[in-house]
Amino acid sequence: MSPTVRPVLFSGAIAVVCAVAVALAVVAANRPQVVVASPSALPQSTANFTPGVFASGDAKVSAKPDTAFLTVGVDSLKPTAAAAQGDLATKASRLIARARILGIADKDISTSGYSVNPNYVGSNSTIDGYRASEQISLKWHNVDTAGTAVDALVQSGGATNVYVGFGLANPKVAQAQARALAIADAKTKAQAMADAAGVRLGPVMRVSDVSSYGATPSYGASFDARAGALAPTQLPVGELDVQVTVEVDFAII
Repeated sequence: MSPTVRPVLFSGAIAVVCAVAVALAVVAANRPQVVVASPSALPQSTANFTPGVFASGDAKVSAKPDTAFLTVGVDSLKPTAAAAQGDLATKASRLIARARILGIADKDISTSGYSVNPNYVGSNSTIDGYRASEQISLKWHNVDTAGTAVDALVQSGGATNVYVGFGLANPKVAQAQARALAIADAKTKAQAMADAAGVRLGPVMRVSDVSSYGATPSYGASFDARAGALAPTQLPVGELDVQVTVEVDFAII
């Protein structure tokens, strides 16, 4: 081969190689990208997902109330605010004194409401005096004699507006019992779902009490003593219900 031919062939080979490289680069650029990542590199919501069986459980425990919550009120209507307030103070002192005579401790006596307002008549444009009122909350720890206490507060203490409610001084014991039953209920539901899905139920991963706990569970009724309350007053105690709802997450094994 002549010396002049070799450079030409070599240059042609280089050109071919460059063309192939450019073509491969174009093809690679047009291909969809495939990313392989370890679990730690996955999005947080995916990386932390753990398969499981999630179930809710409900339970109700009935208990006899151990405390009567009494709210007794007095009021006064006088031509002036000062006169109404003074008369109310006298009535409230009498009522509180009667509560103490019945054996109610000072820690179980508290004011739940107090007001002094104009008393409107007709089209609410005329004031015929001023009304003062006070509500006193009492805790009576013998629910079976709550009616006797109410009679004494009305007939000897001068109470007019009366509310009686029954509840639990400490509802946590009943709540704990209901919570245990609710968790057992959730486990029964989860086991049924696991059997239906053909998987084995594993250990508990999370338990959450989603019950709404407000004030001490209670029930009761109110009445106006001026309407003519019967004596002796009958106040059946009955039972109240403490309800608990839980959510339980079980692993799948």
